[in-house]
Amino acid sequence: MAPRTRQAERRRQVLTRERIIETAVELLDAEGEDALTVRALTGRLATGSGAIYWHIGNMGELLEAATEAVVAAALDARPTETGRARESDRARETGRARGAAGARGAVGTPQDDIRAVALGLFDAVTAHPWLAGQLAIQFTRNPWGPVTLRIFESIGRPVRALGVPRADWFTTASALVHYLLGATTQTRRHAGDDTAPASEAERAAFLDTASSAWQELDPDDYPFIRAIAEQMRDHDDREQFLTGIDLVLTGITTLHPAPMPPAGTRSR
Repeated sequence: MAPRTRQAERRRQVLTRERIIETAVELLDAEGEDALTVRALTGRLATGSGAIYWHIGNMGELLEAATEAVVAAALDARPTETGRARESDRARETGRARGAAGARGAVGTPQDDIRAVALGLFDAVTAHPWLAGQLAIQFTRNPWGPVTLRIFESIGRPVRALGVPRADWFTTASALVHYLLGATTQTRRHAGDDTAPASEAERAAFLDTASSAWQELDPDDYPFIRAIAEQMRDHDDREQFLTGIDLVLTGITTLHPAPMPPAGTRSR
């Protein structure tokens, strides 16, 4: 009996909450939420269901923990100074800076911090298609939970640093968060959804078909749609997402311009 006891103890030592969450994320990425079951976890982890419940609780708690882990990693992986500068350079090259000149600033500004949070979450949803739905659930059903708090705090601090009046903090941060959640949801591809493009080649073919259909519309009924048909064909989802963030930031800084320094004060 002694060898079996030592083997069971080693198994319990190896099985940790972090390992269960990591395995859950792998299952979610590969097959979606329906694949995340106790049976699937016990099979992958070579353990019993009791050990799973001991570390995590129920499946709802595990989903929340997996969401929090992915969000935390996305927010901690902020772009470097070089990466931020590259984003600004790319924006200027594509002409987006013209419309967002008031929102953009030097590297390391509150605007850059907001973009870093937004792009981190956008990339996380792209890498983990199940994440967008879980973010929406956390924000609507669990606003006091760690996921909502972490994202709101990451957006709210730079909003405050922009000089937005305290009375407008919640509304301003909410506008950014709502845009962020809505836009990232469009990048989600459900597991088993064969109608959504699964690769860049499929995406290009899909956009080509849609663009061609737009160009064939009646010009009297749809003059605007026909005019942007070619732009839609060639658009980049990530760049389009960042453009939306810049539009919101431009609105914020226009409504709440930074105070001018007192006359006679030298800038340092």
